[in-house]
Amino acid sequence: MTEKGRRDFCIECRKDTEYLLQKRDIIKTIRGKDYTFGITVAICAECGEEMSIPGLIDKNVQEIDEQYRAIEGLVSINDIERLMKIYKIGKAPLSLALGFGEVTIPRYLEGQIPSKEYSNVVRAAMVSPAYMKQKLTENRDKLTDAAYKKSLAAADSIESLFSVSDKMLRVIAYVFEKLEEVTPLMLQKLLYFIQGIYSALYGRPIFEEDCRAWVHGPVYPEVYELFRDFKYNPIDDTRFALFEGTADALTEEEKNVIDLVLNTFGMYSGKVLERITHNEDPWKEARKGYGDGIPSNTLLPKESIMKYYEVINNKYGIGTEEGLKTYIHDMLEKA
Repeated sequence: MTEKGRRDFCIECRKDTEYLLQKRDIIKTIRGKDYTFGITVAICAECGEEMSIPGLIDKNVQEIDEQYRAIEGLVSINDIERLMKIYKIGKAPLSLALGFGEVTIPRYLEGQIPSKEYSNVVRAAMVSPAYMKQKLTENRDKLTDAAYKKSLAAADSIESLFSVSDKMLRVIAYVFEKLEEVTPLMLQKLLYFIQGIYSALYGRPIFEEDCRAWVHGPVYPEVYELFRDFKYNPIDDTRFALFEGTADALTEEEKNVIDLVLNTFGMYSGKVLERITHNEDPWKEARKGYGDGIPSNTLLPKESIMKYYEVINNKYGIGTEEGLKTYIHDMLEKA
């Protein structure tokens, strides 16, 4: 099947023909090691031979570069550009701040592939404001006062946002990785369900943060503060780079529970999830004495959440999607 409007000269047919864009694997040797890369090729719709079309060689170079970096775990040009935006620092000052030569980062931005050692330094700065502050301090004498103060202020600002535990960050990162769009309200409820189901199945909480019984259901205040500063969809924010890769540190047990929640509760909006939590005993018990519209910062104990979901597990079998879907159906029937 050809795509209308895609035509070029085929040297085999000796005329303009339509062509298809397809993926083809090639083996390329880099630094003595063989790699298999998937590149885009143009195939003549009439004779089936490959065609050379404008821009395809550049696209293949980009495809190979991106795949090679991914295979070797090396940062991309996009990663470096985001790092500059996050810490409000130029390419030459960033290079000096990280302890590199002044032209190192500029060369990486032009396409030079970084060493694994230097790539790890860049990646560490991407995921840790504390690490970036350490590098800025170490290389203070190489930077102008203006560059140093501006970047340090940005690092301080970002570090103050991330007051949640590493485990909480990993769970949030995994949720973002799996779902295309997550509102703050939805995220709060998903975290609550993840905590409840994990603790019921494994007898311990998945993260250390305490939940509060707010008007709109269970809320983790630290997470609320974190995302209040993200003005748009968090995934579209440059600072989201600080989350990337952190989900890899989760255990299989933790990922399985999060997947269970996302495949069931994650199908509903934040407002629907709020209705479910409003019918659950932990939130109702914590809200006793408060009217519907009266704010409350009452603790919603982890033990209370765990005990509730242990009972629910005995009744529904919440270690399966089927059990959770039945529970959700029953709770929405009550709403």
